[in-house]
Amino acid sequence: MPRSQRNDNFIDKTFTIVADILLRIIPMAPGEKEAFTYYRDMSAQSEGEYAEALQNYYEAMRLETDPYDRSYILYNIGLVHTSNGEHTKALEYYFQALERNPSLPQALNNTALICHYGGEQAIRQGDPETAEAWFDQAAEYWEQAIALAPGNYIEAQNWLKITGRFGE
Repeated sequence: MPRSQRNDNFIDKTFTIVADILLRIIPMAPGEKEAFTYYRDMSAQSEGEYAEALQNYYEAMRLETDPYDRSYILYNIGLVHTSNGEHTKALEYYFQALERNPSLPQALNNTALICHYGGEQAIRQGDPETAEAWFDQAAEYWEQAIALAPGNYIEAQNWLKITGRFGE
């Protein structure tokens, strides 16, 4: 049974109903409506069904033409790859999202998180020079994210201050 027909909780059901109403009343080209249908089916990702989520996002990418909307789809594909531990793939999708929408702080934040993780891994492997390079890269992405969303990413702001990287 398709996910859209088996929404189990109240929030999923409400979201589906509102989305269906919007699809009927907002003037959209048929392809845009179909793309939105795939994109709105995010419950697969939230339930950890990443293969199904990726299929939905790839189909939405095939149908969606608006660069801004595509940026969010690409960002969500990056999230799935991050959840799967596929950081290189995730970065590719975050960068694609940022190419289409440079004002996407969550993509910058997630890119910084992956860079920070790379720094931590380098420390564990006894490579402090590589760790510093990763951490410096993380700092650059976090500063960009914070500039776009100053009230967000408080932990990143604290890390930047503690490590002396804030405002370099």
